[in-house]
Amino acid sequence: MPTAFAIAAHPDDIEFVMAGTLLLLQQAGWDIHYMNVANGCCGSTVIGRDELIEMRRAEAQEACRLAGFRFHDSLANDMEIMYDRPTFFRLAAIVREVAPTVVLTHAPIDYMEDHTNTCRLAVSAAFARGMPNFPCDPPIPAISGDVTVYHAQPHGNCTPLMEPVRPSHYVDVGSQMAQKTAMLACHRSQKLWLDQSQGLDSYLVTMQELMRGVGRLSGRFEYAEGWRKHLHLGFCAENADPLAEVLGERCYCP
Repeated sequence: MPTAFAIAAHPDDIEFVMAGTLLLLQQAGWDIHYMNVANGCCGSTVIGRDELIEMRRAEAQEACRLAGFRFHDSLANDMEIMYDRPTFFRLAAIVREVAPTVVLTHAPIDYMEDHTNTCRLAVSAAFARGMPNFPCDPPIPAISGDVTVYHAQPHGNCTPLMEPVRPSHYVDVGSQMAQKTAMLACHRSQKLWLDQSQGLDSYLVTMQELMRGVGRLSGRFEYAEGWRKHLHLGFCAENADPLAEVLGERCYCP
């Protein structure tokens, strides 16, 4: 069975920028794996650290159950996702266990370092999948086969220096917005936090408006998730493009 592995930084990142595409792949018969590298421990001004870790894990698990995705535990605290040996080795082992057909992760340059470092870790773990001499933790045998890596849109559709970023792939997620919104609503602890820390007036409406904005960029969809395909070298055949192939008319590549 083809498999998609979503590797994001924090609980709710997948729901914001990836879940619609994952749901469409699931409808096409794919197995979907879901992982937040950080545990969400800093996402509150009123809830204590240990309590919040458990709360956000439960919220992410609830979202996974709602969608029928396979949940993977976090590896780090918020603001502590580093491109370091222990985290890389642990994520590489998980990638080998999942053996994904595609990896969906953050943009290489995003508004915060947790996102950027998650991207680096995900790409490197996918690259090291077939290296028998690479010592992942725990030891998992190297795997063969192609993997295609796609990067989600950065927050605000621009780099931290406000340079615009346009997708190479627009995925029509209009049919999945109700489910995508329901998954995001599972992350109840985050509405107050984002209202306070980032000035988001409504957690769910903000996600919907972000998807509407990518839809406008596409020029053809009302709601869309945007993706950029990673360079094929070391990952897959040059012409490999599973999102376009599987999603057909729901995936527009201008």
